[in-house]
Amino acid sequence: RIAAEMRSTKAFDRVWTDGFGNLFGQVGKGPRAIAIDAHVDTVGVGDRSEWKHDPYAGRVASGRVWGRGAGDQEGAVAPMVYAARIIRDLNIPLDEYSLYMVFTVQEEDCDGLCWQYIVREDGFRPEVVVVTDSTDCRILRGQRGRMEIGVTVKGRSCHGSMPHKGDNAVHKMARVVSEIEALNGRLAEDPFLGKGTVTVTYINCKTPSLCAVPDEAFIHLDRRLTAGETEASALREVRDAVRRAGVKARVETRTYERPSYTGLVYPTRSYFPTWVEREDAPQVQAAAVTYRELFRRRPRIGRWTFSTNGVSINGMFGIPCVGFGPAEESVAHTVNDSVAIEQLVQCAAFYAAFPSVYCDMKRRTN
Repeated sequence: RIAAEMRSTKAFDRVWTDGFGNLFGQVGKGPRAIAIDAHVDTVGVGDRSEWKHDPYAGRVASGRVWGRGAGDQEGAVAPMVYAARIIRDLNIPLDEYSLYMVFTVQEEDCDGLCWQYIVREDGFRPEVVVVTDSTDCRILRGQRGRMEIGVTVKGRSCHGSMPHKGDNAVHKMARVVSEIEALNGRLAEDPFLGKGTVTVTYINCKTPSLCAVPDEAFIHLDRRLTAGETEASALREVRDAVRRAGVKARVETRTYERPSYTGLVYPTRSYFPTWVEREDAPQVQAAAVTYRELFRRRPRIGRWTFSTNGVSINGMFGIPCVGFGPAEESVAHTVNDSVAIEQLVQCAAFYAAFPSVYCDMKRRTN
């Protein structure tokens, strides 16, 4: 659907899809590669009866578009597509840059995996990327990192009528869970990014029957990483929590290996690094100038609370990155998923103007 819309605008020099299923549209053939990224996958809808509007209808009401993905984050897709048409209609010179609209997949499941494929397999490494995941039309320059940690505890099974003859893995894991909760209270805080966090998001056990003592228990941890925290330091802290619980356990970074919609499996460790750009970085300053010139007011500059493809674009690969997109983070994954139409218009203007402003700033700096 997006590819068809792109072609219908007659604004793109080339439209194609890679092996992972990411969709690209190129505008211009200049030497500077500038990319604008939006992920087009969404989470599920949950209980449809909780929605004010049908999550699949794309209802327009109260100046907003309502439906799953409207805010997180397909709302940016239409502004990206029609920014290309604006560039053509205004005859904006394209001799300095090539603009790539990149519509990525599987971000909700594994943030940034799409860009791991783009950089490593497609061999595409742009000079700068605008990430359009929900910013409420603020300019965002960083986010906490994220990782998924698995903790496995072994026990010894026996009949449930004689629990003293076994070693209950769930009871042992309960002590670990208490220590994980305590660990969360001790984690570092950064004045810009906020606090690191850890929480249990899934738990299960293995048992021969419901009349038997479980011989294995497992928990999945969601760990948000603030400035200075790494995969190694996070694993070390969890292993220390396990020792505090007086339990032996296997603690490891989980591996993601689910197929994309094309059927391709592209495994990765579930570690997504923290990233922060300076406020005086060229792309952040270009975003601020673009905003001021278009809207005649000062931009709000900050950081995301949730995670984005920036964990790979900048966190893994060091590609300069800045965020600007429609919708508030607070509507993401909720039954109020929606986006203001006014912000769609603002974003279309921003995406059309940013490349020229960025190139002008780089030229003057050089």
